[in-house]
Amino acid sequence: MYIKRYGILETLAPLHVGASAGEETGNLNLIFRDQFTQTGIIPGSSIRGRFRADMRQDKPGDEHQWYGKAIKEGDSETSEAIVKFEYASLVWLPVFCPGQPVVWVTCPWLLKRYKQIDQRIKADLPLPYTAAKGLQGRQVESRGKILFFNLGFLELEHEADLSAWIPPEVELNVNSLVVVDDNDMAMIHDMALYRQSRVKLSDTEKKVDGGAFFNVEALPEGSVMVFPIALRQPGWQPFETEFSELYFGGLESIGFGRCRVTLAGEN
Repeated sequence: MYIKRYGILETLAPLHVGASAGEETGNLNLIFRDQFTQTGIIPGSSIRGRFRADMRQDKPGDEHQWYGKAIKEGDSETSEAIVKFEYASLVWLPVFCPGQPVVWVTCPWLLKRYKQIDQRIKADLPLPYTAAKGLQGRQVESRGKILFFNLGFLELEHEADLSAWIPPEVELNVNSLVVVDDNDMAMIHDMALYRQSRVKLSDTEKKVDGGAFFNVEALPEGSVMVFPIALRQPGWQPFETEFSELYFGGLESIGFGRCRVTLAGEN
């Protein structure tokens, strides 16, 4: 039997976990995506690597016990990890609406995975195109409430109390939540991503070196994610408190990857 725990991750800065920052012309450094909804994820290996690196720094040697013994040159002996990490998926994604407040968007597929991980949730999955009852949207005669995104209008067909789907570990405005159809989530997700164009400058002057130009995409600040954790034995305590600020992915030196991670579940 495994002890079931999970982590709630809130991005405090844009988060890029995916292709490394190359210097080839036109390289778009894409983030990792879920195969079904095409929304951003953090692979379990990246989460494990972050936790392992922090424990190696704070408690040298303990990382071999909890995360498995690493293979070293000339030594083929390994050990199974006591802590198992799965990938982190989105629960809520902030999306900019011109002329309206920012809304946090999700879809039934993502909420279903969240409900499977956090078994405290007893609510039924909301229908697609459901908005929180207090959501501020444009009222259109005979069409109800409308949200205006950069790529067009979204007609909201239902209203419901979505507070049960806000992780207790984060603070979100219950009146800023929207559930869309699974098929629409990928397009809205790509519209919401943080993107930055980058160039490599010459070492001696402010001039592009060799025409190197590349783009980076990242999950925006304010995204909320969840990832399951399974323990083969009790006693794992990576933080002194129930939450910690950790850096995930790459590009930390230019302000990417800072997240607030809270652990919950069985102790």
